[in-house]
Amino acid sequence: MKMFIITSIREDMQAVTGIFEKAGIPVFSVSDTIGHKADHDDYLLSNWFGRNQEETAALLFFSFTEDEKADQALKLVKDFNEQKQSLFPVRAFILPVLAASY
Repeated sequence: MKMFIITSIREDMQAVTGIFEKAGIPVFSVSDTIGHKADHDDYLLSNWFGRNQEETAALLFFSFTEDEKADQALKLVKDFNEQKQSLFPVRAFILPVLAASY
């Protein structure tokens, strides 16, 4: 079992929801979050949260799922980012679940 996590800007909510569905992950959670970046580079492309902004409205998605589904979802995120070429790419992570209460 893996924990699959995505962070994105609010504008990508439908796309991220579609990624979970395409990967066969029907159950996931979504939370509002605020992204912060303390150091502001002069180079806009290296700054995840944009130039001269202290915080950005973002979303945190997560699900506990099978290894294969997490791998497929990560591939879909990579494909999405390649196609969209956004200043705010979707970020995805897979974490191992070492133990569970069920």
